[in-house]
Amino acid sequence: MQDLLLNIRQCSICEKHLPLGPRPIVTAHPHAKIVIIGQAPGIKVHNTGIPWNDASGNRLRDWLNVTEEVFYDETKIAIIPMGFCYPGKGKTGDLPPRPECAPQWHKPLLEHLTNVELVILIGMYAQNYYLGKQAKKTLTETVANFKDYLPKYLPLPHPSPRNRFWLTKNPWFEVEVLPELRSRVEKLL
Repeated sequence: MQDLLLNIRQCSICEKHLPLGPRPIVTAHPHAKIVIIGQAPGIKVHNTGIPWNDASGNRLRDWLNVTEEVFYDETKIAIIPMGFCYPGKGKTGDLPPRPECAPQWHKPLLEHLTNVELVILIGMYAQNYYLGKQAKKTLTETVANFKDYLPKYLPLPHPSPRNRFWLTKNPWFEVEVLPELRSRVEKLL
């Protein structure tokens, strides 16, 4: 697995599309029981090289009810974004994850992660890629029907501070989804 991670971290297949150049961000270990599949690193994560090292990560760790120490223990939690590098800025936020990464790297990574019992799918890009036709028409519908995807997958909205409106509009998320998420994470860790 170390060779695979080295190859990913040296990847430059979409270099010409990356405004800040390639800096693939990924953590994984064969013992990990949980995989978090998000979108792509933001600018702060690109600059530090630490996944989820921003306000979104703070909220995600709160949702999971884990400390930074546990969150960054790759023997427990693998962090595999849909796009490994910062894709650049768009009109309303960061650009979508580059489409080259997941088809190139996810399958070989997941083949090494034989102990995984829960894959947390954050955002529509991860949900559409992994759930395919089983994903609902909207992220809200997919997350609301989270039980349909258990025990393997648990879909979540993005924990970005920009999603305050979504969280306010969907109070069932904190009442129904977060307790299930926290319970499963606690049991696996």
